[in-house]
Amino acid sequence: MKSAMVKTATAIAVAMTMAGCAATRDHRGSVLDEEMAAAVQVGVDNKESVQQTLGRPTFTGTFDDNDWYYVARETRTFAFRTPRVVDQTVLRVRFDQAGNVVSVERTGPDLVARIDPVNDKTPTLGRKRTLFEDIFGNIGSVGTPATGPQ
Repeated sequence: MKSAMVKTATAIAVAMTMAGCAATRDHRGSVLDEEMAAAVQVGVDNKESVQQTLGRPTFTGTFDDNDWYYVARETRTFAFRTPRVVDQTVLRVRFDQAGNVVSVERTGPDLVARIDPVNDKTPTLGRKRTLFEDIFGNIGSVGTPATGPQ
């Protein structure tokens, strides 16, 4: 009876531990409905109608407020690893100065870039000093009077 309880408790502990290693999917950004995105038409819609149809943009252009971006991203994470992009859609709506839609562009996950740092050290210019030179290098130079012309 006691060994059955130990086996059951062990099985529950293993199941709970393995549940933490399960892959999870996560959605970030806008929820883009294909029909609603296709309803935005060049020359017909304006900023107000686009906002009523698609909602507020994820972000606007850095240099031009007439570029609106709607970003939807699906990621998958396994255990404690870095999330991996499974699907991404970016909808770019451009407006003219009057606020009318000029173009609607859609891109997918082909523009997702993975950036890997090369080294953990920042290169510096100058002389390489040892630990002892760092610690003892200023002995005698701190607090001495200036020797140059005054």
